[in-house]
Amino acid sequence: MRLANILSVVLVAAASQVQAAPLRDEFKVRSEPGVEIFVREVARRDTESAKVPIILLHGARVPGVASFDLPVERGSLAADLAEAGHRTFIMDVRGYGGSTRPQKMSHPPGPEPLVKSHEVVRDIGAVAAAVRARTGATRVAMLGWATGGHWAGMYASLHPEEISHLVILNSLYGGSDRHAMLGHGTSNELPGHPGRFNAAETRGYRYNTAASLISQWDRSIPLENKAQWRDPRVVEAYQRAALASDPTSAQRDPPSFRAPSGAMEDSYYLAIGRQLWDAASITSHVLIVRSENDFWSRPEDVATLREHLVRAADVKVLNLPAATHFVHLDRAERGRATLLAEVKSFLARVDR
Repeated sequence: MRLANILSVVLVAAASQVQAAPLRDEFKVRSEPGVEIFVREVARRDTESAKVPIILLHGARVPGVASFDLPVERGSLAADLAEAGHRTFIMDVRGYGGSTRPQKMSHPPGPEPLVKSHEVVRDIGAVAAAVRARTGATRVAMLGWATGGHWAGMYASLHPEEISHLVILNSLYGGSDRHAMLGHGTSNELPGHPGRFNAAETRGYRYNTAASLISQWDRSIPLENKAQWRDPRVVEAYQRAALASDPTSAQRDPPSFRAPSGAMEDSYYLAIGRQLWDAASITSHVLIVRSENDFWSRPEDVATLREHLVRAADVKVLNLPAATHFVHLDRAERGRATLLAEVKSFLARVDR
């Protein structure tokens, strides 16, 4: 092949890579007086897509960018959805990442868990309104991971007219009164008072180290060599981004980032069978996803949620065999590819 032809092929390939790389834009939305919510938009460069925009909601500990937009291969669910033509918006709930933190998080943790679901609903509403304004869409899609699924479901139950598609990934709903990690008999329960959350133990917020982020992940992988299940580069990027989300993380040894404990109180009550919202009012398309090796959600959560979705446009349940709680960060063949394909297909559903 002539040198000119070789150079032409290289330039075309390079241009293709540049074209494929999504654009990222960051902005803040006012939720209520004194509270601003950080949002990152990830979108394709080449077109203004008519596909439904989607908001991604993180869980109880790690904020949005670290959960959904890591700068490594297979580390960005947001980029994957953007490539499929969806303008994708990652938000940090108040108290997390780039969003406003309660003033009490500037002091040693007090006894009252901070950032409850009813506050998060206000943050979601502000972001949903901003997304509609930016995209011109009348409704938006939402995907929530773990506690993010609980928050997204609660919002969709209160504002069904605003949501077109709802994806609930490895989330609690309240379908059982037994949960080995979160419920009765655990450190989340006030000793001597079954059914009451142990706020004095959990405090207003928690410190999280890099090592603490992967302990449960390790235990749920049924292989001794964890690198066969997940890319070590994804793990490193996940830990690094989580620590970077808190400007005070380097002030502690080992470094640690703060996460509000309100999500843990809400999760305790969900874990002992208390529902904090009712799915009966949701009218969107709904996809419920559960990984077989998830340590957070239970089969009963899925069954009860499906039973309660009596007004949904349609409901699909996706069970991912042998997959983990972190399936969207695992290797493609460990459930990630199936999850991504199913979510893309689900978002293509339209009302008839």
